[in-house]
Amino acid sequence: MSDHASVSSYLDELAQQRRQSPHTVSNYRRDLHVLGELCRATGDLPLDAVQSHHIRRFVAQLHSRGLGGRSLARTLSAWRGFYRWLGRRGTTLQNPVDGVRAPKSPKALPKVLSPDETNRLLEVATTEASDLLVIRDHAMFELFYSSGLRLAELAALDVSCLEDVATGEVRVLGKRNKLRLVPVGSKAREATAAWAMHRGELASHDETALFVGQRGKRLGVRMIQLRLKQRALLQGLPTNVHPHMLRHSFASHVLQSSGDLRAVQEMLGHASIASTQVYTHLDFQHLANVYDQAHPRAKRK
Repeated sequence: MSDHASVSSYLDELAQQRRQSPHTVSNYRRDLHVLGELCRATGDLPLDAVQSHHIRRFVAQLHSRGLGGRSLARTLSAWRGFYRWLGRRGTTLQNPVDGVRAPKSPKALPKVLSPDETNRLLEVATTEASDLLVIRDHAMFELFYSSGLRLAELAALDVSCLEDVATGEVRVLGKRNKLRLVPVGSKAREATAAWAMHRGELASHDETALFVGQRGKRLGVRMIQLRLKQRALLQGLPTNVHPHMLRHSFASHVLQSSGDLRAVQEMLGHASIASTQVYTHLDFQHLANVYDQAHPRAKRK
């Protein structure tokens, strides 16, 4: 089997049998394309002939191009999975990626909006209230912040969820096809109900998506990102506001108010509480900044 055929077969299995998300499959495709390019630059080295010393050299090359530790770790994970798949088929005798580790990089804390910045983002001017796209966007952004949804989770919502939203909850299909139930606050329920009243003016008659674009079809993730960025600019917020920042803000603000790490973990859909604990560090960083500014013996001269 050729290298191209092997990669295609592996990605097909990820998508169809293992039910990996399109985003995950796309990332694996990109990472394996990079591996193929590195192999071709090494005398057209076949994928099944790659050894550990080749992988280490490839990692060094990518690192020298500016790829950070987290990106390299994800790339190695994609390569490792591919060679594990080849090994099960007897194509390779050993996994050349085993034992190869990415260089460590400083762990950056997630960026969040303050409660005041979040309120400013979610305010909708009364002069804009008649604009269908503004009504739709307001519902999307309220749901992001109210329920801590991932971008793909919000984009995948169907109009059938409106009955649940009206009762204060929404079911979403998260990573690894894990279904979870998350609460929806009153502001998000009001905004979603307002959009539901006007959705039919945009949506095609056979469209099941809750959020649709001007052509009446399901709104794509890229457009959702763009609309949020535009809203942030209009409201005078940082230019790099993105959907995941609202998810981070949700987690940080709920944790600051409740201190209930397990509840935040459940609402975010984290498989490991270690993923949620980053928000405790974020909260401590905020407290440390307040301390430095307020304590008379902590102020810098």
